[in-house]
Amino acid sequence: MKTAVVILNYNTRNYLEQFLPGLIASCEGLDAGVVVADNASADSSVEFMKTRFPETPLIVLDKNYGFTGGYNRALEQVEADYYVLINSDIEVPQGWLKPLVEWMDRHPECGACGPKLLSWHQRDTFEYAGAAGGLIDRFGYPFCRGRIMQKVEKDHGQYDEPANVLWCSGACLMVRSSIWKELGGLDERFFAHMEEIDLCWRMQLRGWKVTLVPASYVYHIGGGTLSNESPFKLRLNFRNNLLLLENNLPSTFRAEMADQVGHDGSLRHSRLDRESRRRTRRRIFIRMCLDGLSALVYLFKGKMDFFRAVVQAHREYRQLRRPGELIPDAHRPEGLYKGWIVPIGLFGKKS
Repeated sequence: MKTAVVILNYNTRNYLEQFLPGLIASCEGLDAGVVVADNASADSSVEFMKTRFPETPLIVLDKNYGFTGGYNRALEQVEADYYVLINSDIEVPQGWLKPLVEWMDRHPECGACGPKLLSWHQRDTFEYAGAAGGLIDRFGYPFCRGRIMQKVEKDHGQYDEPANVLWCSGACLMVRSSIWKELGGLDERFFAHMEEIDLCWRMQLRGWKVTLVPASYVYHIGGGTLSNESPFKLRLNFRNNLLLLENNLPSTFRAEMADQVGHDGSLRHSRLDRESRRRTRRRIFIRMCLDGLSALVYLFKGKMDFFRAVVQAHREYRQLRRPGELIPDAHRPEGLYKGWIVPIGLFGKKS
């Protein structure tokens, strides 16, 4: 088939029962089909699928490999031109898929695209996870068009033009299968959270575009697997934020400095690699200091589990880290905000 819409399920039988029929129906008449991959659920999801949806392809994994390992293993078994990674807690309207496919067909330079993510609970409001496409600030804090920190906008049509962004949410993300394979899929060190940002950033460094296609929209519940109050989720976010920067900042800095070489020769090519590594180390050090301040806030508020989660995140980052790849002819990514988004999110002031 041309487009494979793949759900990676983990203990969300209730969402499969609620949303899978509509998802399957939305693919009718298109060269598309739904595949469900199960990450070793313990809630009878597999039995439910075999009984209620015996004609829907089912991939059963032997253990929970997380979002990253689960999708990597599942998509090895799926043949399609386009993959759509979609969460089980998403409701799709009829016609949501066609604009994404048409965009990819008409724009061969686009490596990935996504729909507007709206809240299932408040349908006129953007959903936190991806809103209208994602950006990232200079210290690695992700945010979205339509969502800065905890402040989420209503959808008034303000983002109804296609836009190139740094990332689209993995809650619903279309990717060219050829690029997925070329990049080796998702970085399994992440396990879950921010892995789609890493994938989209790596795509852009190699010259591919990532685009928000607002003609498509879906409704996302959010927090289907891990709640926002989970220390484990917090630990993943802090750890993976650092892995994200280490993976992508060296080539990003190199691309920026290469422009200087081309314009005025102020930086010799022989120094690019060394200088990009130095800038990366400095930026990550600053981010780790900011993380330390966040940990102190949790400590003063008596949230000991969150405090320990940040400490553990840094410990795991040091264990998992490896030098990010330096791409000699890296492209400058779109969607990098040069300021610091936190003051804007807290006080509404520009940093």
